[in-house]
Amino acid sequence: MREIVLDTETTGFDPEGGDRIVEIGAIELIGHVPTANVFHEYIDPERSMPQEAFEVHGLGDDFLRGKPKFAELGQKFLDFIGDAKLVIHNAAFDMKFLNAELKWMGLPAIPYDRAIDTLDIARRRFPGSPASLDALCRRFAIDNSARTLHGALLDSEILAEVYLELIGGRQPDFGLSTAGRNTSDTQGDGDWTPPPRPKALPPRGSDSERAAHAAFVAKLGEKALWPN
Repeated sequence: MREIVLDTETTGFDPEGGDRIVEIGAIELIGHVPTANVFHEYIDPERSMPQEAFEVHGLGDDFLRGKPKFAELGQKFLDFIGDAKLVIHNAAFDMKFLNAELKWMGLPAIPYDRAIDTLDIARRRFPGSPASLDALCRRFAIDNSARTLHGALLDSEILAEVYLELIGGRQPDFGLSTAGRNTSDTQGDGDWTPPPRPKALPPRGSDSERAAHAAFVAKLGEKALWPN
């Protein structure tokens, strides 16, 4: 299963009011495991950067001047994401901007049902608790010390770790969750150990194999760990 974890940085909150995307960061997951396949672009928004937005992500006019415009890389972005599900924190915000930019290019919008909103997942799992990316990093002990400013690629990398924790841990497909288990046999704080077999398994070796094994163990002396 292929998924794309992505984040955007923008000049503000409203594309219909003239705000634009200035950075896209996206990383590929295959079977919930990050690959080396990454999409990352800084984008010239063709407008000045408001001070409030600059204080969030630190991307100013001088830095963005000369970077490619969204119209130059919109198709490249669509080719990268393909038909994969999109893992986004507060998906409504990023999808609104992405689809506005694609509309201005005359390209088809991305259906909203392709988005997996980790903000929504977190709010349902932990009702009443803070659900920002920083708060979820604290909850799951994920190191976000490099996140002094918002950055689309760094935030995507952090979000990928958060997403895996939200869906059941770092190995969600290996059946390691205790969900649905009879917890009456659990010991300690969430630890689980299998109960003893009610009846021992019959020996599988032949008579000659068991005789050979007994002869081998006899050579080990009285301190052998497996005398039988």
